[in-house]
Amino acid sequence: MPRQKQRVPVTMRALIQRINRILAKDTEKLKIPRSNRARQELGEFYVLDLRINGVLQKHVDPEELGRELGVLQDYERVVE
Repeated sequence: MPRQKQRVPVTMRALIQRINRILAKDTEKLKIPRSNRARQELGEFYVLDLRINGVLQKHVDPEELGRELGVLQDYERVVE
């Protein structure tokens, strides 16, 4: 009987905290827009440079960014 891969659930909040710990080294932060207008322009998530108070990346996928930064492992999955 083949073994199914078990994936450990990670909440979105925990993932954002992990990402922000890494981004803080470069004075950056993953943010969620507050207003609907900002959400349309920036997407569900965006990366902010705290030194210049400017947007670095729009329409960021936290799961993809987490995997790129190495804070989300292959055996983990994001749950809402």
